[in-house]
Amino acid sequence: MSPVFPMLTVLTMFYYICLRRRARTATREMMNSHRTIESNSRTSPLNAEVVQYAKEVVDFSSHYGSENSMSYTMWNLAGVPNVFPSSGDFTQTAVFRTYGTWWDQCPSASLPFKRTPPNFQSQDYVELTFEQQVYPTAVHVLETYHPGAVIRILACSANPYSPNPPTEVRWEILWSERPTKLNASQARQFKPCIKQINFPTNLIRLEVNSSLLDYYTELDAVVLHGVKDKPVLSLKTSLIDMNDIDDDAYEEKDGCGMDNLNKKFSSAVLREGPNNGYFDKLPYELIQLILNHLTLPDLCRLAQTCKLLSQHCCDPLQYIHLNLQPYWAKLDDTSLEFLQSRCTLVQWLNLSWTGNRGFISVAGFSRFLKVCGSELVRLELSCSHFLNETCLEVISEMCPNLQALNLSSCDKLPPQAFNHIAKLCSLKRLVLYRTKVEQTALLSILNFCSELQHLSLGSCVMIEDYDVIASMIGAKCKKLRTLDLWRCKNITENGIAELASGCPLLEELDLGWCPTLQSSTGCFTRLARQLPHLQKLFLTANRSVCDTDIEELACNCTRLQQLDILGTRMVSPASLRKLLESCKDLSLLDVSFCSQIDNRAVLELNASFPKVFIKKSFTQ
Repeated sequence: MSPVFPMLTVLTMFYYICLRRRARTATREMMNSHRTIESNSRTSPLNAEVVQYAKEVVDFSSHYGSENSMSYTMWNLAGVPNVFPSSGDFTQTAVFRTYGTWWDQCPSASLPFKRTPPNFQSQDYVELTFEQQVYPTAVHVLETYHPGAVIRILACSANPYSPNPPTEVRWEILWSERPTKLNASQARQFKPCIKQINFPTNLIRLEVNSSLLDYYTELDAVVLHGVKDKPVLSLKTSLIDMNDIDDDAYEEKDGCGMDNLNKKFSSAVLREGPNNGYFDKLPYELIQLILNHLTLPDLCRLAQTCKLLSQHCCDPLQYIHLNLQPYWAKLDDTSLEFLQSRCTLVQWLNLSWTGNRGFISVAGFSRFLKVCGSELVRLELSCSHFLNETCLEVISEMCPNLQALNLSSCDKLPPQAFNHIAKLCSLKRLVLYRTKVEQTALLSILNFCSELQHLSLGSCVMIEDYDVIASMIGAKCKKLRTLDLWRCKNITENGIAELASGCPLLEELDLGWCPTLQSSTGCFTRLARQLPHLQKLFLTANRSVCDTDIEELACNCTRLQQLDILGTRMVSPASLRKLLESCKDLSLLDVSFCSQIDNRAVLELNASFPKVFIKKSFTQ
């Protein structure tokens, strides 16, 4: 750092950074508005606009529906609208798995990662392909129920239908916004003002955040407007683009701060100075504490200022918790290689959504874990489609202390790969939602991983007999606290009996859309009597749930906080009142499509129990 300028104090430095970013953000927003107006006005009339609906859904993080049907699945986004402009709850739409903040408040919720950039708030995504590559001029999203979840729209340079692999894959954000709450639940055609990009695309990605919604958002179709030839820009617009090329703040605003991060790791040229100013007077631990508040790209930028701060920014203690999910669009093997020396002490690592389309190789991931895996306690790999059997073998060998593994929606992993998980005997949390794990591998996992406390097997369609799985869980997993069996196709009262007797500590149980469970067998009564610690119970779409079951819950499960009995025909308002009077902590009660619970009954219950969110959905 030049001796002409004295070393800034910590507060002065951060104040300057904040002012600089604020000014650049305001300038950029003004420039972007000019870009949009001018580019639209300069498009040649001979360059006719192409309007097309999505051809195919190629990837997504979750959906409400089953893997073996079309109801409430992401695949409904392909093609022309099925429902729009009608409003209401329709099975022909695309619905994500969660909504609201309920999933963050239940016992199975994981602690959030530190250092997550405030502008990254995406919870789910879906990627769609279109027939023709175009330069986008508009993207319209047809929302039919509880709109407002879409917060980012991105375009990719890769053509999924090209026979030749691309030499470079780029993602550009067309539009982004923080989550906002809409008061209306009616259908709308969402038409955000998008940014112009300099490459054609036929691959669009929507990212959503449903935390502010009162119910599941439902999407019907996506329309891509564009032109085949690159629009002609005015001189003024071109100059604005040139001025933005080296602007670091642009990367962070877009949420793709890894864009030039590899350069930041290696290109720092640090000058010698006579001293480090006020930083020499601060204890090492205090500087470390201050730097804990920086995001990863900011930490890499700060490392280029002086040798003292470079030493602090490269300290492995700064990387104990490392969240790389926000940088999924740019993270690659080179990024992992540069991070490798800094992450020797990493304990929590989030690589969810990363590495797809060749960004991360099996060799690159394996090299990273061989250096950085020994201290790992938590590993998040949701939707990481680069994973194969070799990767899981490396995890099992290099991560002996691993306690939490999330493989949610890793649906390209071959069934035999899951056998390696049985070697991770210290596991306490395992998420296998929407994977191809088979019964033999799962039985082996349950046999050797007896410390499990949280287990998610939702939508695991390759399991042949869930009663056998439930019996093994009851016999081996005595410490189990949460269990997700969402849409397990064949569990019966026998499996429920094994679970209830073998796992008395259960606090959360999801049996939504399990069609083979019948209240007449006494299975729900057994649950209520043997699981007094239950806080969340989902019996979604089980039409046999009756007043007797609700009254048993009221008597035995007084800690209940969330209950979903959507679709039952045999529960009356009287039994629900008993439940609400008994369960003082109840905060969510879903009685959608319960034929005996009309709107008047819901209003009366809401008036008597205003702290409880009672949901009554309908179809128009």
